[in-house]
Amino acid sequence: MRWPLSRVSPVLLAAVCMTAQAGCGGGGRESGKSGEALFMTYCSGCHPGGGNLKYPQKSLDRVTLAANGITTPEQIVRYMRHPDAGMKAFDRTTISDADARKMAEYVLATFR
Repeated sequence: MRWPLSRVSPVLLAAVCMTAQAGCGGGGRESGKSGEALFMTYCSGCHPGGGNLKYPQKSLDRVTLAANGITTPEQIVRYMRHPDAGMKAFDRTTISDADARKMAEYVLATFR
């Protein structure tokens, strides 16, 4: 089954980019890195400055996220853990809950 692009959230696209750049898993433990450092490692390749290189209309700014029903860190982490079709999930072995939350909080606080 193919999903229309309009149903793909910016957070899902970020997680795809994170999968491509992560290389190795986080072992389920907090890395000790800041949300910004984690974002730079996993997301910035596809989302420089909170934008979106492939789908500019799916940026990570608050207005766009809210338009896709994403307003809390928990919602971002949920998408990372249980994405829609076409995206690899980020389980707790890959990115710990603490690190996932740090990235989510960074996104919400930074890209207004």
